Amino acid sequence: MTTSGVKGQVVLIKPHQRSANTSQTPGMIRQAGIAPDTANNHGLWMGFVSTPAGLASGAHHHGDAESGIFILKGSVKFFYGDNLNEMVIAEPGDFIFVPPSVIHVEENLSAKEPVEFIVARNTTEMLVINVADPRGPRIGVPKGY
Repeated sequence: MTTSGVKGQVVLIKPHQRSANTSQTPGMIRQAGIAPDTANNHGLWMGFVSTPAGLASGAHHHGDAESGIFILKGSVKFFYGDNLNEMVIAEPGDFIFVPPSVIHVEENLSAKEPVEFIVARNTTEMLVINVADPRGPRIGVPKGY
């Protein structure tokens, strides 16, 4: 962090300054960019997330937080809903909105490259609630399991 996040000051967080001190879900890597420990802010969490090649995340939701996701690299299949029976496929340049408490799983569609995206939430808490996958045990395992 190049300066503190006091009122009226801009904070620059370089890639090497991202914080891994955030809740994690199997099959994903989350790094906080804008968070109280990196920017001394109050009201927004924003971070970089990746899912390695050929993997799917564990089932999870973000409690009362709304999430906005922007796909940077790769193609990802988002399963969502109580039984994860709904699905969208997102590609670079796409935005995804995830309402509060919606259970979801991100599946990287590539067997060779990670999928990378930016996530923003309307909370400074990195609220992640990992849940059992209603389809059975698939957490952090190769897709198609």
